[in-house]
Amino acid sequence: MTSRSPLVNRLALVIGAIVLTAIVSMATTLAVSNSIEGNATAINVAGSLRMGAFQLVAHSGAAGLQNGGTSSAEQIAEYQSRLTDSTISRSIPRTEDHPLAQQHQQILQTWASQLKPLIEAHSQGTPISPAMVTAVEQYTSEVDALVLMLEERTEARIDLLHVIQVISMVFSVLIVIALFLDLKNRVLRPLRKLVGIATAVGEQDFSQKANLKGSDELARLGLAFDQMTSELALTYQQLEDKARQKTEELEISHAALQAMHSASRNLFANHDLCSGAIPMLQEIEQLLSIGPIRLYLHDKESDLPVEAVTTAAEKRPFYCRDHHCNACLVTPEVYDELPMENNDGRRLLLPIRTPGHLLGTLEVWYPADKGLPDTSRRLLETLTDQLATAIFLEKQITEEQQLTLAEERTVIARELHDSLAQSLSYLKMQVTRMRRLNITGDQKPIHDDILDELSTGLNSAYRQLRELLATFRLKLDTPDLASALRKTIDEFSERLGKPVEFEYNLPPQTLSPNEEIHTLQIIREGLANAVKHADATDISVHVMFESPRVRACIRDNGKGLPGGEQPVNHYGLIIMQDRARTLGGKILVQNREEGGVEVALTFVPKSRNLIPTQTESA
Repeated sequence: MTSRSPLVNRLALVIGAIVLTAIVSMATTLAVSNSIEGNATAINVAGSLRMGAFQLVAHSGAAGLQNGGTSSAEQIAEYQSRLTDSTISRSIPRTEDHPLAQQHQQILQTWASQLKPLIEAHSQGTPISPAMVTAVEQYTSEVDALVLMLEERTEARIDLLHVIQVISMVFSVLIVIALFLDLKNRVLRPLRKLVGIATAVGEQDFSQKANLKGSDELARLGLAFDQMTSELALTYQQLEDKARQKTEELEISHAALQAMHSASRNLFANHDLCSGAIPMLQEIEQLLSIGPIRLYLHDKESDLPVEAVTTAAEKRPFYCRDHHCNACLVTPEVYDELPMENNDGRRLLLPIRTPGHLLGTLEVWYPADKGLPDTSRRLLETLTDQLATAIFLEKQITEEQQLTLAEERTVIARELHDSLAQSLSYLKMQVTRMRRLNITGDQKPIHDDILDELSTGLNSAYRQLRELLATFRLKLDTPDLASALRKTIDEFSERLGKPVEFEYNLPPQTLSPNEEIHTLQIIREGLANAVKHADATDISVHVMFESPRVRACIRDNGKGLPGGEQPVNHYGLIIMQDRARTLGGKILVQNREEGGVEVALTFVPKSRNLIPTQTESA
């Protein structure tokens, strides 16, 4: 099975090289030792051939055989067997062209062709001839050459064995050195780098890299460490960024909560939503980098929400009541840069509600590229809760003021009815009694004129009292002015016999309860005059908000005013003018060019904090 580990493969290769070197060294040593086995014996035997040759020659020249000695033939045979001994033949290569084999053949040939025939032919006991001496010397020189060649061959094999041992040792040392260098470069240094990276990571330093090259385990481990440190650095940076972002969001949230807390008193104390909410909303816009913010109130008389507050407008909003305030006005250049649908802005709609009641909607624009963090969304939800509480309390205060105003007027009406009305009734009864007196004489005309004046004055006073009682008993039994006006329009439409045209566009909470009562009464008085005295067939009522003024017009196509001027001592018109002065406005009654009369009331709504004073003055 092939290993997939480069490091293990490298170690296996090194160990294999060492083992192979050892095997080769042992094999060659064994081969060389086998090749020189018996060479020493062969050298000895070959060396004894020289002595044996001299002994044969000396024996052949001796006088005779001694007792127990051997004959020349036996010695030659013994020498012949020594010459062809297997010890020598094993040490001589079997190839014929080898110098050692040729030298051995040369010795055999010299023995067989020269020395042996001379010894056999020599007579026992005769002197040795010079030819025999020459043959022996030549033969022994050839044997010396063979011995020398055997010695040289043996020494060469021993030198070869030494060389093999040295090469094996050097090769083994080189392999071991290469192994240590490889371990140092491939194992020790990478391990030191990895340990250094691990230590640096423990100290939150993710800048160190291993940068190991190769495909072994440590290189892959180094690559994994580099990837790990990069991911840790990225993760740590992301965590730092998130922590920094969360810290900034918390700081912004803290500042926004402080702004809402500091502005809450003004929001709840100031009954004007615009002046109470805009500074807080603009500060929140700056803190959260959002905007513009718009507040819409839900009106049951309108299918669509009615805008009540905005933090940024190019033109003055139609519902603005204070033309000295420019808090929401911005230049066209700034307005075009605000996040809107036409410049990649996104809108968030948050409901303003109390349990069971939807009071309005908060519209928040924010940049699409930045988005809206969850903390900002939660802050805006907290803001909607605060606005819902303020709007709900404002409605409750309005209803309580309406109820208080109605109760005060009811008390005044009851007091007038119980006191002044009874007194007038008593005076009318006395005038009637005086008319029944039979007064004669010259004083009768004067007496009758006085009674007529008293009767006319009492009737006028009584009629004025009834109008006052009707005024004080009038109350808003509907939740807003628009509903009360519609109810009044329906009433006078029935009296007229045809629908009265009606147009109304006042923003919600424009008028205080006191202003609503006076406006309603003036319109009722104008409608009553048009129905009773003008003989009109077409009547229209227009209640418009022409910022910062409220304008209420009652138009008819009746007979108009006699002489084109307001009638003198008309108590209804006097009451209307008095109500207009109470509202801080004016009323104009004049003939229309196309016929009929126009009653126009104009006034600027006052701040809600003046309601108690108005109530007392009323």
